[in-house]
This record gives sequence, structure tokens and C-alpha cells, in this order.
Amino acid sequence: MTTAEPKHFRHSGIGTRYIHKSMAKFAEQRVGVLVDISNLYHSARVLYHKKVNFKAVLETAVAERKLIRAIAYGITTTEGMEEKFLETLKTYGYDVKTKDLQIFPDGSKKGDWDVAIAIDAIKMAPKLDVVVLISGDGDYIPLVEYLQGTFGCRVEVLAFAESTSAKLIEASDDFLDLSSDKRKFLLGK
Repeated sequence: MTTAEPKHFRHSGIGTRYIHKSMAKFAEQRVGVLVDISNLYHSARVLYHKKVNFKAVLETAVAERKLIRAIAYGITTTEGMEEKFLETLKTYGYDVKTKDLQIFPDGSKKGDWDVAIAIDAIKMAPKLDVVVLISGDGDYIPLVEYLQGTFGCRVEVLAFAESTSAKLIEASDDFLDLSSDKRKFLLGK
């Protein structure tokens, strides 16, 4: 079992407080990590005007257990400015999946991976003990409940508490607030 115990967050409905959720982590647990790059990137930008240290996030998510697969889901643009970043993620141990940013006739843009992340989690779950979801998006609550109820997987969530659905935190077996250690999880001045 790991010894370092990070702060854990739960929104009580009245205010914010830190609590200890179940921390059973064992070296033999098989772990799959699914990262919604856009969710994490935009949360860090809006909250702190910084970038995410995706290497530290992966190391923390795995927590010295058996990593079966880590997938980072990203959006590509016509400018291609994200190419170097996506290549760097591969050097950290992530498999990177990308799709093009959709631009609609009215100028609105869309680029989310919610359905694909859910499908990959369900496909991987029979081979995993733990699914680590790195996103604060409340749309994943049905996925969390399905993985827990159908496959018996432990579901851990890592995200910035300030931009994470309180109900997602409640549904998870473990939640790590990335804001609890900004020096570790954020890059930049």
C-alpha cells in the first residue's frame, strides 16, 4: 500500500472541506488511466493561468501500481500547434488519440471525447481493477456507476476541485484534487 496520502476533497453542499475517502491502493492492482486533455488543460488555464504537468499526473494516477494502459484524448486544430505537446505525452507513457476540432457554420466549435472515453473505459474494464478518470466532467457519472456496478472496478478521479462536478466526486471511489499540490501538477510561472 502506498504511504503518501494526498488531500481529498468532497463538496458538502454547504462549503468545501477535505475528507479522506477510501485509499486502498495495492501494487498488484491493474490500472487504466483515461485523460480528457481539454478538460484538464482549460481548467488549469482558467483557474491558474498555467499548464498541467501531465507527467506528474500520470505518475500520481498510477501510484506505483501496474499500469495496463494510459490514454490521453486530444483535439487537433488546422494550425497544428498541439503536435509537439501530443508527441511529448507519448514520451511520458500515454497512448494519444486525437480528432479534429469541429467548426460549425455559425462559428461555434466542438471537440469533446466523452463518448469515446466511455467506450474505451467499458472495453478495458474487464482487464482492470482500477479505472482512473482524469476529468472533472459530470457527464461521466453514469460511466463511473456502470464501471463500479457492472465490472466491480474501483473508479478514481483526478481533477481540479474548483472545476469538478460535486456529484462526480461523490460517485467516485477516490478523488484527488490536483489543486492540493499546485507545485507538482502545474507548470509555468
